[in-house]
Amino acid sequence: MAITRLGPNQDITAAKIAGTINFKNLIINGDMSIAQRGTSSSSVSTGYNTLDRFNIIQSNSSANWDESQSTDVPTGQGFFNSWKLLVSSGGAITGSQRTIVRQKFEGQNLQYLKKGTSSAESLTLSFWVKSSTTGTYICELRDNDNTRSISKSYTINSASTWEKKTLTFAGDTTGAFDNDNSASLDIWWWLDAGTDYTSGTLQTSWGARTNANSAVGQTNLGTTTNNEWYITGVQLEADTSASDFEFLPYDVNLQRCQRYFAKQTGGNATTLSMGTFYATNGWLGYLKFTTTMRSAPSLSTSGTFVIRSPAGAPTASSIAISGDAGVDSLSLEASATGTSGHGGLFRPDASGGSLSLDAEL
Repeated sequence: MAITRLGPNQDITAAKIAGTINFKNLIINGDMSIAQRGTSSSSVSTGYNTLDRFNIIQSNSSANWDESQSTDVPTGQGFFNSWKLLVSSGGAITGSQRTIVRQKFEGQNLQYLKKGTSSAESLTLSFWVKSSTTGTYICELRDNDNTRSISKSYTINSASTWEKKTLTFAGDTTGAFDNDNSASLDIWWWLDAGTDYTSGTLQTSWGARTNANSAVGQTNLGTTTNNEWYITGVQLEADTSASDFEFLPYDVNLQRCQRYFAKQTGGNATTLSMGTFYATNGWLGYLKFTTTMRSAPSLSTSGTFVIRSPAGAPTASSIAISGDAGVDSLSLEASATGTSGHGGLFRPDASGGSLSLDAEL
């Protein structure tokens, strides 16, 4: 085998290598293109409601928020979707009340940041944002393993106008991230903040987390009905400056989301699982996941299902995981009337149905 040697002008430099690295963006679904749970949700509560990998903390009982996947995007930037949050009914923000948009990151995906060492990497966040309300807004990084945080402010200058924002967070030389699949780091975009989070001094460098220093100066959107906030093109990367947004193919983006949440859906011609009647009233099948999940998932169903077998297609009920699920597959059990020993295909009925697997952080 011939060996090609580099000439004097062919040195491998860090800059050349860096230019070939993929997946520089820690954010998953930053272009807001994946919405497995649905494209809209009204009067949302804390949790994942629409777009994959982005969830909301909503603890203001006097205000209601709606979420939706929108096609309102900055012109000429290559985006097709954004995430829209609308105040469907406004209310005063007090005390510990807050509204926050966030994404969580596994510790094992953050080790290259070298947090807790003298070589800790800076992180630069860039995103496009649009709001009906101008003013100061806060974005916060929260180290969950060491209870540390850092906050930066950005300004929405013009109402109802797309603006690109860039924030750089210095590397933290204190407190390493755990090397596991748990949530070591959160990024929070504040939309409402009660006085419990605004009464101190904004913590613009890494330090022990103090609630009063988290969101000082935050503009409260939830006070006024019909206030809006949109976001897209979110990128968080190890650098002191922002690079162009890293677009991924739709299928790759979807697979990354399915590590945390996967929805298998179809009509009555779609087989979701194959199995056997182990008794005249019980069926057991095998469900293979579309991708390896972060952890063994929980299972939920929507719609009505049948077990199609040589004896007919009885309705399936009491659908649940049989025993322990793994990260690649699970055993699915259902109650249905059949012939012991007969094979059976687990399918939605004519109205359709879906299985949802949840391994979210």
